Amino acid sequence: MTLAIVWFVVIAFFWLGYLFLEGFDFGVGMLLPVLGRDNTERRVMVNTIGPVWDGNEVWLIVAGGAMFAAFPAWYAGLFSAAYLPLLLVLLALIGRGVAFEYRGKVDSERWRRNWDRVIMIGSWLPPLGVGLILATTVLGLPLDADGNRVGSAFAAVRWDTLLGAVAITAFSITHGAAFLALKTSGDLRRRANNLAVKVLPVAMVPMVAFLSVVQWRAGTLWTLLAFGIGAAAAVVAWLRLRAGRDGQAFAALGVVIAGAAVTMFGALFPNVLPSTLDAANTLTIEGSASSPYTLTVMTWVAVFGAPAVLIYQGWTYWVFRKRIGTQHIPAVHAP
Repeated sequence: MTLAIVWFVVIAFFWLGYLFLEGFDFGVGMLLPVLGRDNTERRVMVNTIGPVWDGNEVWLIVAGGAMFAAFPAWYAGLFSAAYLPLLLVLLALIGRGVAFEYRGKVDSERWRRNWDRVIMIGSWLPPLGVGLILATTVLGLPLDADGNRVGSAFAAVRWDTLLGAVAITAFSITHGAAFLALKTSGDLRRRANNLAVKVLPVAMVPMVAFLSVVQWRAGTLWTLLAFGIGAAAAVVAWLRLRAGRDGQAFAALGVVIAGAAVTMFGALFPNVLPSTLDAANTLTIEGSASSPYTLTVMTWVAVFGAPAVLIYQGWTYWVFRKRIGTQHIPAVHAP
């Protein structure tokens, strides 16, 4: 196995980590006006992701940075074609981060509701944009012989890539509801669990449809196996939610998105960006990789840096592992 293939697998893992961690993170923000009946409950919801949301976003930076360093042609071809969606994602993430910090700075219901809207919008746009970008890299772009996009700036916006965007967003809503059921208590936990039970079957429809398109166009036997495992995990998650086993359901949803990621990147291998114009113009792993020296330096940095980051993030989740309820919100923050 070459270093180029190793880094393709590593980048796929980075995207999986981002989809899993930011999936429930965005889901909580999207559900803020749905499950939060008053400011105290919305404060509880924000507090469930308060210690971890910024660490979760690091996975997007690392995934993009690794693509830039290890596969510059992949990075340039994909992100130049998806420039507008990526810009919207970055603006949404900036606004969302500011809203988390500022929503509690003024004792005003109108102030908090306005920032809550920013959080909601900032939670809807990123999964749509990221879903569109990942669907584009799997399903391809019209590329010429030099690896440049042919067509308009909206060449990445097609029915199949939009289906991928909807699939990731729908999963995020379900994952967010399951996370809230796992992390909250009382009436808020009950409503989150009920919502997850109702939403999960509907949310899996676009995911199954998108992965079916991927499997039909470029899948293999082992990606079909990953697809099947993910679908079975979705059924398990639904059954566990109905039984009130929040932790098991959340873990099963993690298997769902892992199966989806393996299906997508497994179907993409050994390419990094297929050409829908001419198969000869497809960007491959070996043809798009940086020099062996660059990949070697990156590997040594990752060997020492990645474990430290993973340990720190795991420690953060362990410290803030307990459930949160309205009784934990100080009276000064209550309405």
